[in-house]
Parts: sequence; structure tokens; C-alpha cells
Amino acid sequence: MNENLIWGFSLSVSGLPLLRRLLQSGDIDRLASPAEGSHWGRGELQTLLEANWSASRAFVAVGACGAITRLISPQLKDKANDPAVVVLDPHGRFAIPLLGGHGAGGEALAQSLAARCEGEAVITGAAHGEGRVALDSFGQAWGWRRNGGPWDSLMKAAARGEALTSRHLEGNPHWRELPGLAPGQEDSDPGLSVGIRADQGCRWHPPSVWLGMGCERNTSLSLLERCCDSLIARHQIAPEAIAGLASADRKADEPALLELAEHRGWPLRCFSAERLAPVAVPNPSAVVAAELGTASVAEASALLAAGPEATLLAEKQITRAEAGEQGAATAALALAASQWAPHRGHLHLIGSGPGRLDLLTPDAKAALSQSCIWVGYGLYLDLLEPLRRPDQLRSDGQLTQERERCKEALRLACEGQTVSLISSGDSGIYGMAGLALELWLELDPGDRPSFDVHPGLSALQVAAARAGAPLMHDFCTISLSDRLTPWEVIEKRLEAAAAGDFVVALYNPRSKGRDWQLERAQQLLLSGRPENTPVVLARQLGRPEEQVSLHVLGSLPIEDVDMLTLVLVGNSSSRAESGRMVTPRGYPGAELQ
Repeated sequence: MNENLIWGFSLSVSGLPLLRRLLQSGDIDRLASPAEGSHWGRGELQTLLEANWSASRAFVAVGACGAITRLISPQLKDKANDPAVVVLDPHGRFAIPLLGGHGAGGEALAQSLAARCEGEAVITGAAHGEGRVALDSFGQAWGWRRNGGPWDSLMKAAARGEALTSRHLEGNPHWRELPGLAPGQEDSDPGLSVGIRADQGCRWHPPSVWLGMGCERNTSLSLLERCCDSLIARHQIAPEAIAGLASADRKADEPALLELAEHRGWPLRCFSAERLAPVAVPNPSAVVAAELGTASVAEASALLAAGPEATLLAEKQITRAEAGEQGAATAALALAASQWAPHRGHLHLIGSGPGRLDLLTPDAKAALSQSCIWVGYGLYLDLLEPLRRPDQLRSDGQLTQERERCKEALRLACEGQTVSLISSGDSGIYGMAGLALELWLELDPGDRPSFDVHPGLSALQVAAARAGAPLMHDFCTISLSDRLTPWEVIEKRLEAAAAGDFVVALYNPRSKGRDWQLERAQQLLLSGRPENTPVVLARQLGRPEEQVSLHVLGSLPIEDVDMLTLVLVGNSSSRAESGRMVTPRGYPGAELQ
């Protein structure tokens, strides 16, 4: 099954505008629609489903549940192989996971679509209704793959309220913080375990193992398959725990290696001889060194691909050609320190706005819904807490630990998880997006997870909306915090803003340890505009304690300002009237365009 392919179709043309929006936002991958202005012909949708049913992760259908149930019924095989089907109404008010709610990710997809459409996910499963973690689906956001164990029995036992034990063997251990799972004893048979071994029972397999492989030119595909399969079986590794395939860049165009990666659904990481050569391995080869410039391909590439602090799980083995084959190959296995699959990971930079949930963008809500871990300053996470589900964890940090939070979120995403890193306001305006992107760019391109910045409402915008229309002409923002920027630079920016007659938004204006900077900023701005210039003080925007007041620059109540306040200073043409502040679009005497 192609895990990345989500189809969208509508039973009538009324659902096409919604599906086009979902296609544009990336929530669906392909849109099936009849000819413009026409309806589906008899049997056309059945043909679409027959052709794509087994090669798709999910179908998003707009129409009546009954009609869609009858439409898909001829395609149904079993819950282990059927894709998810989520039904929407034409306005996106309701998202219903009709099929594949757990194993195929239908419930998670419905929740994400509902967040995007600002609608409601209608989830009828027992786990959701009782606030329990769905044990057979929660691992998907962690980058895991599950085995073919007795999941139905496990879910029924959970529904009966039976105590379930769990065991952590490999992978990210934070999942143990999820509610409803008791740790198992070493000598007990856990109901659920997370690890790399091909054991019986219900097992989630983290992407903790990388397969390194070297081969002669034009080696047969069957030989490569025997080589990797025998090594995996010998060490009792579950195929679902293999994160990917690694080799030397000289093998990046090897036909059988490319075919093996495609058949198994493994990404192929290839490294230069310069990167492979310094890696310490137990079985270096002088012959390989003379040929490729590195004494190891299989062992060294596996260790590099498995990320920082990886260890060799299985030394290289050599497989030679049998009858009808040609070539030879070596293979080795490396174990990640926890798990390592950047190609599966996704880092979302979330701008949470001022804190009110109704001011959070649908784009940000959808990303939050998809994430297994939220990382952020505790206060910001508290404001979003009503949106967090039982299967989602949070990682609280201190206000001044921005770099540490960025590193943690990026590491989790490199492990193959879907992660939200949360800032207040807009993540790209004095938020975490810049630092996170700098750290992301420092990574090797092959170690970079997906990276998306989701805009939010900045305090500047909310303050302006509360005050009236103060941003109708050119404006700038300046932070008065000299923790990261020398005060001499901040003064130059204030002087330039005064000289240029900009409307100015002052962030981080005053704290207990920085109690003089705002008064200095007031003096500098007064050099370019009159004392009666209107100023908005906006504190705790979007929260129950919100306070917005109008003042003038010459008599600004500096003692009332703190770090939770945004100071919005008008330009020389701004004025306050009837409790509102407005900046005209043009200056007196200038012709309005």
C-alpha cells in the first residue's frame, strides 16, 4: 500500500470546492472529478475505486454516508489491507471515519480534516469515547510500523477494562507516559511492546535499524534479497523495524539496489567515501579501500545512516551468487540510539496566536492534530491544552530555553515523529521558526525531516485590531530586549524608526531586570514626532486578563508596562478619537492612491 496517497472524490459537484481546498493545503494528494460542469457517469467512480483501492492510504469522500457505504462495499477485503475512508459533508462541518478508523489511520485523518475545515470529527469508536489511547493506531505519529499480531483481541481486552501491560525495548521511550498502560515485568508476557524483534504478540516496531549494503556492479536483485533477508532473519529483526537502506554514493545508480529499495519501501541513503572512510568498523577491507576510497561500505554506511551514537547490531556478512545469479554483496545492520528516520519525521512550527483558541488558524490546528508530541513553553502549552488528545504528549520547557526546545523538537522529528514546536503569536515573528530553521540547515540534507512553518496572529496584529486602524501606513517592529541584540544596535533602529516616521510596535518593552530601556526608547521616538502622538498599551492580548488602553507618547505610564505588554506608537500623522487610534493612509497634502 502506498502510505502517502490520499484520494479525494465527491458524489456531486457541490463537494468539489471543499476538495480543491484540501488538495491545495496538501491534505489530499489527488482529486478525482468528473468533467467540468458534469456529473459522474454510471460506473465511473467504481472504476476509480477498483483501480486505486489497494494502492492508496485513504479516500476522502464528500457525500452521504449511506451512498458511499454502498459505493465502496464491493472493494472491501479485510481491515488489515483496506484503506481508510473518511466522509465529509460539502461544507466540511463533519468528518466521519467510515472505514479503517484505527489501523489505517481513519480517525487521525478525520481529526486533522476537521481541524483544517474548522468542523467536528465524529468519532464513534470506544477508545475515543472513553478517552483511552487507541493501542492499534497511536504509533503511526511516532513513526512506527505494527506487526500482524492479535490486535483485535488486545483492543477488546482494553474495551472490557482489563489491565494491560506494556514493555519498552527500543525506540523513543516517551510513549510510556501515555495514560492507561502499566509497565510489564521482564518475565511476563506484555499485552503490547515496542521494539525491533520479530516476536509474537502485539508489537509496534520503531524505525531503529538501518541496513548497510555494498555490492559488485550489476549484482542480481535475487542475491541482494537473499543477503538482506538472511541477515534480518538471523538476528530476529522485524522487517517493520528497518528504517532504510544505506550504501556508498558510487552505488547510488546500482539497478538492483534501487529496485530493492523500491520493492521494500525503504529510502536509500548514499554516502561519499570521504564520510565513510573515518567511521570505525570491525571489518575493514583493503580491497574495498583500493576500489572505493573507503575500507567499509556496509558497516560504515549503516552506522552513518542510523544517526548519532548508533552501534553495530550485526557485522557484515558476504553473500555470493548462486545458479542463475551474478555478483556478490555485503550487508550489515546498525542500531540507532533510540530511533532514527528523518524521512518519516515532520517538524511543525506553530504560531499559537495570542492564546484564544478561536484565534488559532485552521492550518495550525491541523498540524497540532497530526503531532504526537507538543514542545513549548509551559504557559503556551496550557493555552492549547483543550485541543490535546490522550494520545498526544507535551514537553514543557522554561521561557528562556529556546535553543534547548528547538533541539529537542528537531531531534524528535529526526527520529521519525510528527512534532509541533509552539510559539505564541506568529512563530516567524520573534518566535522559534528562525532558530529551528538554522539548526535544521546545519543537518546533513539526508538527516532533515520535513519542516513547515504555520503562521499565527502576532500581538502586533491583535493590538492593532483592538485599537482601531493604526497600521494603515508603513510600520516596523523593534524588540527592546538586549539579551540577544546589543543595545547599541537597538538604539540605531529606534533612531532610524524615529527619523523615518514609522509606526512602531515595541516588543519585550520592560521587565524587572530591564526597567530603563522603554524610557530611552520614548526619548528617541520623541525626536521624530510630537508629544501627543497616540500610543496603545495592549496587555495579555487574547486572554481573560486582556487590557487595552490609549495614551500619548509624552506622558506614557511606563510603570504600567511589563513583558506581557505590547507598545504600539503612532507616527506623526496618527490620531486618537472616540477611543480609537487611526493612522491615515496618506500624509496631509499627499494625494491618496
